[in-house]
Amino acid sequence: MMRASIGPSHSAQSVTSDKAHQLPSCTFFLPKPQQRKGTQLRIRPASRWQAQAGRSRPATVTRAESRSSEAAPWVKADARLVLADGSVWRGRAFGATDTEIGEVVFNTSITGYEEIMTDPSYRGQFVVFTHPHIGNVGINVEDAESKQVHLNGVIIRDLSSVVSNYRSKLSLDEYLKKQNVRGIANVDTRAITRRLREAGNLNGVITSDTSKSDEELIAMAKGWNIVGQDLITDISIKEPYEWKDSTVEEWEFSPAVKGRNGTEPLHIVAFDFGCKNNILRRLASFGCKVTVVPSNYPASKVMDLNPDGIFLSNGPGDPSAVPYAVETVQELLGQKPMFGICMGHQLLGQAFGGKTFKLKFGHHGGNHPVRHNASGRIEISAQNHNYAVDPQTLPEGVEVTHINLNDGTCAGMVYADKRAMAIQYHPEASPGPHDSDVCFEQFMDMIRKEKQGKGGYTSSETAAEHVGAKA
Repeated sequence: MMRASIGPSHSAQSVTSDKAHQLPSCTFFLPKPQQRKGTQLRIRPASRWQAQAGRSRPATVTRAESRSSEAAPWVKADARLVLADGSVWRGRAFGATDTEIGEVVFNTSITGYEEIMTDPSYRGQFVVFTHPHIGNVGINVEDAESKQVHLNGVIIRDLSSVVSNYRSKLSLDEYLKKQNVRGIANVDTRAITRRLREAGNLNGVITSDTSKSDEELIAMAKGWNIVGQDLITDISIKEPYEWKDSTVEEWEFSPAVKGRNGTEPLHIVAFDFGCKNNILRRLASFGCKVTVVPSNYPASKVMDLNPDGIFLSNGPGDPSAVPYAVETVQELLGQKPMFGICMGHQLLGQAFGGKTFKLKFGHHGGNHPVRHNASGRIEISAQNHNYAVDPQTLPEGVEVTHINLNDGTCAGMVYADKRAMAIQYHPEASPGPHDSDVCFEQFMDMIRKEKQGKGGYTSSETAAEHVGAKA
């Protein structure tokens, strides 16, 4: 008997000889072949009519000729992902074909790969999709969260060979080529994810350049650092503009939006630190006139716009790398009701006087449970960030309202005296979940109470009111 092994043709290799991340294979036993080297194979006609047509004489070819004449049924590995820990993962290139460096993070979402790729918060990063099958619905125009792909690279297990969706305009491969973004497929994303969970986020290099050795690429990964880089200034808009689009009616899900009945529009000034389109759609859906301003827009000019409220958007990287933004938030704090999401949450935390810190592997996915402390309400949330606010450093008067149940980190704050609220996750999440969309409604209530001269209120009162209404 002879043992044979079948498995994916492109398993991971490690410079450090660590085989824990190699792809699994299955083993079975075959009968020992009776033919010897150099013997001939007899190939029968495909059907009876061929024999009747005079093709009954069998063709003969050697075993070696048979193997050489058949094309391999798989695509050979033509790309490498090299991590700073010395591991090398060989796979198939798609999208742009050159060399790029980035911080490798993993995302656990099952749907929404187009929204993830166009989220500006991923600037400077490679995203490992833990869902194995990516690209099956192609790319459409409507779902993009910004005008371009912002992440540096895409790492997946299986690139769909078939695109099937009525809205699709491009395949994933075609889209990434146009966006000049690198991709690598046919690698063990489960093993890479486990490595990141154990070691923390790692720098990596994706390349299809065969002239560079593994050792050279490892040195590149080790010599690069995303910490302290200002990733916001370059991607922020340069001039203010008014956003007008709301959520399309067929996709609208909020009873609060559907029941507005022509309420007075509120004017929101939104800082663009890397803002996702759907955040602006949700603000517009709640009846707001939205003026979007650059990340470095002066506080005095913001107040000249006479806003009813101020919004601080999501964005990429380290909040400590943009001290100018923290200073602007400090100047505006207490002048108008303020709401921050993701990067906005971290900037508010620093503006309050607190500190932020880098998480081991961040929060990236659409299934993170969050608890509202006052009511006990549990929300399943979409998250994308590598930094968190240290609640031990927050001053008296700041209430930690939400906790991430995966690791206990601060997921929401309210500073009632300053009329400021913030959450570390995405209430606007597209394609979902929508559990946290109520935060926009709470922000609207805060502004209206301010306009009515009733002042601020605590997060507990707000949450109790909305949870009661939902019950």
